[in-house]
Amino acid sequence: MTVLILTAKDDVTADLVVTRLHAAEVPVLRLDPADLPVGTLLSAHYTHGDFEGLLSANGHVVSMGGLRSVWVRRPGEPAAHADEPSAWLTAETRQALFGMLYSASARWMNHPRDAERARLKPWQLRTAHLSGFAVPPTVITTFPRLARQFAEEYGEVVVKSASGPPPGEPPMDLPTTLIGPDSDFSGVAAGPTLLQRYVPKHADIRLTCVGSRLFAARKKAEPDQVDGRYGDTEHTWEPVPVPGRIRKSVHDYVERAGLAYAAFDLAEDEVGFWWFLECNQGGQFGFVELDTGQPISEAVARWLARPRPA
Repeated sequence: MTVLILTAKDDVTADLVVTRLHAAEVPVLRLDPADLPVGTLLSAHYTHGDFEGLLSANGHVVSMGGLRSVWVRRPGEPAAHADEPSAWLTAETRQALFGMLYSASARWMNHPRDAERARLKPWQLRTAHLSGFAVPPTVITTFPRLARQFAEEYGEVVVKSASGPPPGEPPMDLPTTLIGPDSDFSGVAAGPTLLQRYVPKHADIRLTCVGSRLFAARKKAEPDQVDGRYGDTEHTWEPVPVPGRIRKSVHDYVERAGLAYAAFDLAEDEVGFWWFLECNQGGQFGFVELDTGQPISEAVARWLARPRPA
């Protein structure tokens, strides 16, 4: 039984898991959908009331009946590397590949249907509330007046992207930015804007959930540091225990979301209380594992190597 990993060619995080699977002698097929149809072949047969599918890549062939699990790690756009790429070819390739994979009985980390919903920041915030997380007051609006009222009510707020940096070359950075109630909110009318009450951070928390296993890491924040991704710091990630309240909320969240893997970003305030910021259904974990030694890649490999459902 084979593990299928859908990811780009240069993915160090996936490399860690592939190494673990090889060590456990679990067959692995690594595939970037961007390489279809050149260099990668597929065939799906729906005849006589039965289904059979085949994938061939990198000198390996796997049948859908022999597929143990699928890890949707960081795949490219289907057919993006084709000799003559087009929106039509991408749509046709996506239909063929994922339609075939959905027809198999493999386990998913994470199923694209659930992953797509889990990417939506407004849905994340609502699900976090329902799961018992503490979530800073937040508004997503195109009304300048409501944005100004929100800032006046909470004093200092941060503005950040709901969807992440926009696609394009060169890539654009969109750091979380602290603003006050005297800011000009007229630009809110140009597009949905996410404002959130500012939580003065003493530390960033990255909590990685793999199945039922939790790995929490803490990195001390610099004074007045708003976005933990930016700014010089001499601090590294250190493993920390998961409070019982947080453990319950994480398990509730991933159950509601249908996720087998999730990376939670939390903020620790001055009294040690953890606040929910976001949940990345495909977040990196390699940098945390390298700093802390936490066996996250081993946990992912073990989950992928488990027998598929009957």
